[in-house]
Amino acid sequence: MKIPFSESGQEKSDSLNSSQSVARHGQARYHALFTYHPDGICELNRHGNIIDSNLAATRITGQSASALAGIGYVQVLHPEFLEVAQAAFQATLQGEHQYYQALCVGRQGHLVQLDITHVPIIANEQIIGVYAIFRDITQRKKDESELRLLKRGIEASPNGVVMADATQPHLPLVYVNSAFTEITGYSAEEALGRNCRFLQGGDTNREAVEEMRRGIAEHRDVQVLLRNYRRDGSMFWNQLSVSPVFDEQGQCTHFIGIQQDITQQREQEARLAYQSSHDPLTGLTNLGALQAQLERGFQTCSSQAQSLAVLYIDLDNFKPVNDALGHGMGDLLLKMVAQRLLDTVSAGAHVARLSSDEFVVLVAPFQNEHDVIALAGRILAVIAQPFTLYQHCLHISASIGIASNKGSVTKANELLHHASLAMEDAKRQGRNTWQWYCGDSIDNIAEHVIIRRELQEAIQAQQFEAYYQPIVDATTGYIRSVETLIRWHHPTKGLLSPALFMPIAEQTGQIIAIGRWILERACHDIAQLNATRETPLAVAVNISPMQFRRSGFMEEIQTALTKSGLPPGLLELEVTEGTLMSNTAQAVALLNKVRDLGISVALDDFGTGFSSLSYLRDLPISKVKLDRLFVSGIAQNAKNAAIVQGVITMAHHLDLAVVAEGIETKEEQLDLQQRQCNLLQGYFFSKPVPFDALTQLPLTLTPHLLP
Repeated sequence: MKIPFSESGQEKSDSLNSSQSVARHGQARYHALFTYHPDGICELNRHGNIIDSNLAATRITGQSASALAGIGYVQVLHPEFLEVAQAAFQATLQGEHQYYQALCVGRQGHLVQLDITHVPIIANEQIIGVYAIFRDITQRKKDESELRLLKRGIEASPNGVVMADATQPHLPLVYVNSAFTEITGYSAEEALGRNCRFLQGGDTNREAVEEMRRGIAEHRDVQVLLRNYRRDGSMFWNQLSVSPVFDEQGQCTHFIGIQQDITQQREQEARLAYQSSHDPLTGLTNLGALQAQLERGFQTCSSQAQSLAVLYIDLDNFKPVNDALGHGMGDLLLKMVAQRLLDTVSAGAHVARLSSDEFVVLVAPFQNEHDVIALAGRILAVIAQPFTLYQHCLHISASIGIASNKGSVTKANELLHHASLAMEDAKRQGRNTWQWYCGDSIDNIAEHVIIRRELQEAIQAQQFEAYYQPIVDATTGYIRSVETLIRWHHPTKGLLSPALFMPIAEQTGQIIAIGRWILERACHDIAQLNATRETPLAVAVNISPMQFRRSGFMEEIQTALTKSGLPPGLLELEVTEGTLMSNTAQAVALLNKVRDLGISVALDDFGTGFSSLSYLRDLPISKVKLDRLFVSGIAQNAKNAAIVQGVITMAHHLDLAVVAEGIETKEEQLDLQQRQCNLLQGYFFSKPVPFDALTQLPLTLTPHLLP
């Protein structure tokens, strides 16, 4: 039998000392781990009271280890987490590890977010307590919240956002937001891992791409406009901003790209640019764009000693098309003319529409004048060809004025002006022809243009004055009424007769504003004069054909009467035969409305027109005025005398009064008096006088009282 090994007493002592040394060493390590662990640790007994706490626990809770000792662990936590903590503690006592998050009240009452773990403390196979291990995750929670907010913001952004890995040579995309997928049509799976150049096409701006590459290489912000393509092949304009992202060590780790689809903006800008430079009806260049092209062409041709020509085209008698067929058909005709011009001019020529029926062709440069003349001939020929507008077949012609930069032209806009003057000359030549600007031969047209401009200034500055000429009883010389005439106080030329400017006002339409002013002034002045008279005076106002036919004419009359307070029965409108013979039915209807207001109408310059006398029977007028051509020398001219007598007799049979104009001698007065002419007007009684002088005239005018 083998005898067991027996230790000596010294060996036993050494063994005991060694075991105690190991235990002390292990306890020291445990104590160091417990004390200096970065997470807070509290040792709890089975009742949940704190036995011991480490340094991190005192830092997180803001209480010392002695202050924590003996208190219930849940007292450290925010009250709303009491149930959660107690349930976790009880589960841990059953041997289950627990994990939860809660708030505790830290230093100065600040809430601290904790990530808490409970583990049981086991000794001799018994759970004698619980370790509560907690970590301050306040900053992490804040970061996570900010990241979630940032991600939601990025995802909600209407702009595409991409992130590329700067540590990889080909800069693969590692993130794209939903806006990117909507803009490009590529899913996130299709885009991630690829370089963003897959959006580019063959016509993408190389300079913009190189600028972006330089910015990336230099780790700086860069913004470029790229022509990119969607997954379906459609193009979009990408306003791309790229910025580097650096880590704590200053190393560039990523690039952030902000992608903005500005296709609609670019298209809108293009539409606005087109609309600002093109005529909306024909699509041709408009006046503003033409002037810019003309300026560029003029400068280029002048510097290179080349010739430039402007063809100013005005359609002949276009207005009747609008009047007869309506503006819709007129617009269609203008579009067809524009297309014929485009089809006729050679490459490099510019076609523009100025206004209404006026077009311009700019040829820069041209080799010789014969080429320009040939072009003008072709244009006249193609416009002269019939136009088919639905069931209508129309024939029109054009007048063309031509001007070039040869000679003393120093400014581009002079060419357009010269061409318009030449066009007016072509009109006078009989129309359907061209005329090359030749300077002094059309100076009268230049004067016309100047007067037109000065008339507009006169309207705005109220340089006009109303003059009044008495109309007297043929027998007594008593003033029955006055005719209103207009004078222009020109700032440099003095007092101008209407014969010098009224025809131009008729042509330009300025007669509308002038006529309205005369009507209102006459009503105002005579109403003021009648306030001082026992017997009221009537006033006659000449109405131009354009004013008479214009819509709103009746409203203008009513406005003048209302503002002045003049009774309608004291207002007389003077219209010419030509005014009434054009669209007679409409004219008669309008005159009936005038008469219904109590206003009388006189037929002015009777006998100078060629209208049928039968119209005189049907017109709602009360008076005819014999033109001075028939009155002058009536005693010596038997034919004139016969005409005058016939008119007076016929008018009286129609219950119409007769006024003889232009009475200048006693002989003319007596002759007309014997022929029973009702009223007389002329220098023999009074010349036209301003309102102040009118107020000084006596009630009855005789030759010896001439002013």
